[in-house]
Amino acid sequence: MIYGLDTTILVQLELADHEMHARAARVRDRLLGEGCSFAVAPQVLAEFVHIITDSRRFTNPAPMPRALEQSERWWNAEEITRVFPGPDAVSTFHRWMRDRDLGRTRILDTLLAATYATAGITAVVTSNTRDYHSFMDTVVTP
Repeated sequence: MIYGLDTTILVQLELADHEMHARAARVRDRLLGEGCSFAVAPQVLAEFVHIITDSRRFTNPAPMPRALEQSERWWNAEEITRVFPGPDAVSTFHRWMRDRDLGRTRILDTLLAATYATAGITAVVTSNTRDYHSFMDTVVTP
């Protein structure tokens, strides 16, 4: 099975001092041990870089070169399937936003869920379960 990764899990995995790091690593290792792989969309990596370089969120934010290196490592990892938001994903995003009467705080996660769903990925790993339960068949949390 392929699990789509949300930005929250990447942040937790990459920041060793994050309170959820150990739990996120256990989930990753368990899924890999079960023969699963992961998918990442470009918007996840962009949000990841944005978050870990943010001095308002972290006392010691990552310098941009290190953040980009970490992002590229995920993008090029053997266990990663690259998924892109195509026309079907954008149409699905618009339909879901409209049909479910979602507001601006749901935009990014809805587009990501639509990107994964239209690529045939029905499971996601995230700490942000609220935003994915209505879109994905399986939501795994650390």
